[in-house]
Amino acid sequence: MSVLDRPVWNALSTKLASFACGGDRARRFAPDIGPLAGARDETPESLAELAALIPSDGTLLLLQADPIVLPPGAIAVTTASGVQMVADKLGLPARSDHHIERLTDADAPAMLALATLTKPGPFAARTPMLGEFWGVKDRGVLVAMAGERMRHDGFTEVSGVCTHPDARGRGLARALSALVAERIALRGETPYLHAYATNTAAIQLYESLGFRLRSMMNVAAIVRA
Repeated sequence: MSVLDRPVWNALSTKLASFACGGDRARRFAPDIGPLAGARDETPESLAELAALIPSDGTLLLLQADPIVLPPGAIAVTTASGVQMVADKLGLPARSDHHIERLTDADAPAMLALATLTKPGPFAARTPMLGEFWGVKDRGVLVAMAGERMRHDGFTEVSGVCTHPDARGRGLARALSALVAERIALRGETPYLHAYATNTAAIQLYESLGFRLRSMMNVAAIVRA
């Protein structure tokens, strides 16, 4: 089994353990990082630990290649199919005339506002602490960004790719995704990412950058019954 089959659990039990809540069998990101959670396996003990992590007034988001087994006392409010893509060999760098800059702590409010507007996936106040984030600003206003989220031995996830509706069609997502992936590869790691299976435009973009399908993924948002 690859560490990417259960990316959330494997990240939170190793390189991102300092951002985790939970025990030896199930963990979630701290609430101010995001709702992603995962269990080591589907044993009753692991599912019980996962159930204990579900907030009383919110959701957990599960993401794994294996079929999702709901923990006791939980229901799924949404389910979806996703894809996991890896870039063993990147394509030609996406050349861009846009000024791309490394985002800092000072940009965190703008990053959260952009992610809240565009909904690229789970993103909360401290999500930018997980890795490098890069962005493009228009007259000082952040209009596009991309960065890193989960990390494992040999792999780092490209995540948080989003563009303000008023700035779409300018190739910003392509340029930023390519830059983040290239920087991951330069560290000797393999970039990978996730997308919903229905998001064909994003999948085609990532394929043009050198990403290929590694696995179908199961996604479920769960709450307490």
